Amino acid sequence: MNVIGQGQNPNEAPPGTLLKARTENGSVRWFYQDQDRLRILGQETRLGSLLSLPGPELTRKLETAAIANEAPIQLLAPVDEDTEIWAAGVTYLASKQARMEESLEADIYERVYDAERPELFFKAIGRRASGPGGPAGIRDDSRLNVPEPEVALVLNSEAQVAGYTICNDMSSRSIEGENPLYLPQAKVYRHSCAIGPWIRTAAHMPDPGSLGITMEIFRSGEVAWKGNTSTANLKRTFTELSTYLFRAETYTAGAILSTGTCVVPDLDFILSEGDIVAITIDGIGTLANTVTKV
Repeated sequence: MNVIGQGQNPNEAPPGTLLKARTENGSVRWFYQDQDRLRILGQETRLGSLLSLPGPELTRKLETAAIANEAPIQLLAPVDEDTEIWAAGVTYLASKQARMEESLEADIYERVYDAERPELFFKAIGRRASGPGGPAGIRDDSRLNVPEPEVALVLNSEAQVAGYTICNDMSSRSIEGENPLYLPQAKVYRHSCAIGPWIRTAAHMPDPGSLGITMEIFRSGEVAWKGNTSTANLKRTFTELSTYLFRAETYTAGAILSTGTCVVPDLDFILSEGDIVAITIDGIGTLANTVTKV
């Protein structure tokens, strides 16, 4: 099985999908997969310019774009270089239990899970995000690293959900477990964020409140670990999380907000360089990345 090939083919994009890709002539363009044809957006198009539009205007722009005569051949992370990628923590019971198990300050995570205010943190800027097939980094100074599969909200400038994508929120369990104040070092480092394979627009998504999420970790071609869950287990609503992100800040070019992990390998599972992490979410697709030491 060519695991790393999962989610790499632009032709597999379902209807209502926004994708960023390199073309045969080497240019980078944004495309929209309509019901029966692929459309290409203007060369000046950026995700930020699309997310600055109200919902109906964005839909019209996508559905009236020119029919593509350039073929996308390589999918890229569906973000701009300056797209802000944020993440939420301890939003699922499984995440709370995992954080409490690994931490010397376990009660903090119980309080965060039960609190009115969610935990939100900056994850990456777009130019640092890996796309489909790109590297997923593990820190060389951490003995325990894990991938975290998450539904990511693509938010427009008015905090409305314009679409959904997949985020692999790579994390160091040993660094955060040693001290919760080490969270930035546990979460933000080279290749710690993978996004893709594309953006499924909100109007074309199935019920976001009950999306199946599966993560498989392949080692030497075999499944070394597998887990699955559903967004039905999310403690907080997507609206609640996005409202807090925009509560004291503006995002004129929109933002991406990853909504928290729900599938976490046990403490005895050690992620290794060369492993392949494949995350599949209903209605979106599969994001696959190769583990690399940094």
